[in-house]
Amino acid sequence: MADLTAVEARVLSAVDEASAVSRLRDLVAVPSVSGTAAECDVQHLVGDWLEELDCAVDRWPIDLAAAATAPDAPGQEVERTEAWGVVGTAPAAEDGLPALVLSGHTDVVPPGDRALWPADPFDPRVEGGAVHGRGACDMKAGVVAALAALAAVRAAEVRLARPVAVHAVVGEEDGGLGAWATLRRGHRGEVCVIPEPTAGAVVTANAGALTFRLEVTGHAAHAAHRDRGVSAVVLFERVHAGLRDFEAERQQDADPRFGGAPHPYGINIGRVQAGDWASSVPDRLVADGRYGVRLGEDVATARAALEARLADVCAADPWLAEHPVRLTWTGGAFASGSLPHGHPLLPAVQRAVADTGAGVPPERAIPAGSDLRLYAAAGVPTLHYGPGDLHLAHGPLERVPVDELVTAARALALLTLRACGVA
Repeated sequence: MADLTAVEARVLSAVDEASAVSRLRDLVAVPSVSGTAAECDVQHLVGDWLEELDCAVDRWPIDLAAAATAPDAPGQEVERTEAWGVVGTAPAAEDGLPALVLSGHTDVVPPGDRALWPADPFDPRVEGGAVHGRGACDMKAGVVAALAALAAVRAAEVRLARPVAVHAVVGEEDGGLGAWATLRRGHRGEVCVIPEPTAGAVVTANAGALTFRLEVTGHAAHAAHRDRGVSAVVLFERVHAGLRDFEAERQQDADPRFGGAPHPYGINIGRVQAGDWASSVPDRLVADGRYGVRLGEDVATARAALEARLADVCAADPWLAEHPVRLTWTGGAFASGSLPHGHPLLPAVQRAVADTGAGVPPERAIPAGSDLRLYAAAGVPTLHYGPGDLHLAHGPLERVPVDELVTAARALALLTLRACGVA
């Protein structure tokens, strides 16, 4: 471990592993799937904890009507009747703009088929040195790491010179509603760290992601005479092959920070529905998919590229030329985002991690949308660093190692001291 000041050493020793694990288990036990009532419950729980840390807490109901109509709103993929924003600002000697923001989302994706889970996904357990359960990795461990960092500063009786703020946000999994609403309310900071799972790296850029729907029209006929019909399923096979070719072209010259990931700007078809009778040629197919946006690529440009390629695919098929596939853009819209090249936040985070004894983390980019792009677009330099591995997110083996949770909390505590200063 590097030479630390007496205050830094005192704060690091105040990071409470048992408390952090307990808080994480409490968070995972709240089934805060995007769009459910528990998404509000978990926000109020985090707000209560921030108040226990003597933070000034701003809680407000998010204006869902504005989120549905504002031109800069990120879109949503689930229906909501209520959503809450929560921001806690730790006490400091000076008022004004927080020197550091720690932002984390509290919503999670559905668990899927529960039979595939080793145990109840919302009954968190500690096993093999890790906390298991839906949301443990993505990203309730990151939220807890931020809270544990603030708790350590408070337990060590350190008064910060400038404020640090924690933004607890919802709706990240389906577009970024919470971060958008938080920024719209006026909450900002000089820099921001989002403790998403980064597998020991520091993530300075993320690809974007757009959701879309394809509607393919065929011609129905009796299955005994399927040659008299035009199968929407067969037509989609041709469309899908064209999309695969297009996907391959878009991976060329990808940023080296992706570390050789095969599909940093991937196209995925996640849901397909076709036909209404086994003995009929299907005359309609609907497919919902996800489309990767390249780093630095404007969302409108990305959309136009897919629209143009789909038009070319249709033009090459006699039936589709007369009955083109209908493309609509649905759900959330994640632009790409990145930390400005050469910004000092990257080495500051790397040094904080290294000074916990964990080594210098490498710089990476991820092929997934995140709230990074919303903070960056608002003029707040932002990166990701947090516990867990994104490869385990959204799956039935989701977990986060306890030692990574503690390391992240210690690194964020050091970063807080260095960014905010000691009064």
